[in-house]
Amino acid sequence: MAKVRRQNLPPALFQHLLDRVQSRKIPAAQLELLARWLDTEPDVPEGAWYKRFSGMTVCGEGELIKTFLLPGHSAKGERVS
Repeated sequence: MAKVRRQNLPPALFQHLLDRVQSRKIPAAQLELLARWLDTEPDVPEGAWYKRFSGMTVCGEGELIKTFLLPGHSAKGERVS
């Protein structure tokens, strides 16, 4: 199992995540829920995974968050709690 990396993200990935937050109009409240979840230092699989929140789904692979999806979008990988 891996821990989600919160620092030293590849610059292109960080920009991609910012772009997704803006283009998909992810509410600040959802990002706050994400931050609280990350504060728990959750274990995530080495491969593809996703975490559902009430207003978005976070998709990752190993230690990296890869994108944000809106409700109703299909996520791939192992669901984490």
